[in-house]
Amino acid sequence: MSDLPRRSVLIGAAVAPLAACSKPADAPAASHPTAGQTLTAAADVPVGAATIVDGTLITQPSAGVFKGFVARCTHAGCALTVKNGGIECPCHGSKFTLDGTVDHGPAVDPLVERPVTVTNGEIVVVTTNTGPGNPAEPTK
Repeated sequence: MSDLPRRSVLIGAAVAPLAACSKPADAPAASHPTAGQTLTAAADVPVGAATIVDGTLITQPSAGVFKGFVARCTHAGCALTVKNGGIECPCHGSKFTLDGTVDHGPAVDPLVERPVTVTNGEIVVVTTNTGPGNPAEPTK
């Protein structure tokens, strides 16, 4: 028989799944750009692509249409990455489309919008989103 008390084994078994679902320590803090802040040149975001600047995911799903989102997964608030042309959450594998909808879970909610516009060839934040639904404070 093992030298470990049964209680220690049970506690370890209960805590391990919780640790696996926690936000990684190296995940950067949520960034909140200010309204009117220039993020990048529109030319730096090709049609059908995405990039992340100052905590904002910027996409161009079709020619001349730019969308901005908070660059956090709506499942657990992890920082998103742009990988192989897709938008992914490295924590649990959620994937999102260029229009912010969920392509593959476990996330069920679309990305939180952060409206952007193009001014003089630059992508500029229209408003910031720090209210309810901000994935920096996930609900699921």
